[in-house]
Amino acid sequence: MNHAPVSLDVFSDFVCPFCYLEEPELDALNARFSDQLTIRWRAFELRPTPAPTLDPDGDYLHDIWGRAVYPMARERGMTLRLPRIQPRSRLAHEATAWAEARSREAGAALRHALFRGFFEDSLDLADNEALCHTAVTLGLSLDVEDLRQALAEGRYTQQVLDDQQIAGELGIQGVPGLRFALNGEHAGILEGAQPRRQLLLAVERLLDLAQQH
Repeated sequence: MNHAPVSLDVFSDFVCPFCYLEEPELDALNARFSDQLTIRWRAFELRPTPAPTLDPDGDYLHDIWGRAVYPMARERGMTLRLPRIQPRSRLAHEATAWAEARSREAGAALRHALFRGFFEDSLDLADNEALCHTAVTLGLSLDVEDLRQALAEGRYTQQVLDDQQIAGELGIQGVPGLRFALNGEHAGILEGAQPRRQLLLAVERLLDLAQQH
């Protein structure tokens, strides 16, 4: 059982470039604090049904990518391309929940592969077969037929909805939404892609508080 004093819930969406851009920062945070910190990724659909999806060639996306996404990607040494499609993301969240139920390694691997597939190769996150094919490429001996069935049955739909309800109760309106807790007690929220230094300071402050009690 993990008794790490600090926990961090990361509410994210696969169609949000800033969530992908935050992934290496969170990986570095996890590596730095290891047994003192537990990070859990949670689902947050930016545009669930029936909300309209964004126009993949609209002015809004071109503007925000030009002003913020591409500069941050260069700064963090990552390759992102504006996707040619803007699919709904619920199935991708369900697939990741399925993988996470097998192992943390599988969950992390599929999450990264879906982020990378969407933001480098315009992977269709709403296509069951595309999700299953991505799981196959991980080389983790996953039962992809079970994943296919889980998606068809909606086996993890409620888990995704539960995550979104928690985000709403916390007042999180944008992603990435980072909710910190100390010994299970709410300790603050940061929204948006944070620089590594800001994340390190946040955890260090909480660990200092833990030592004072």
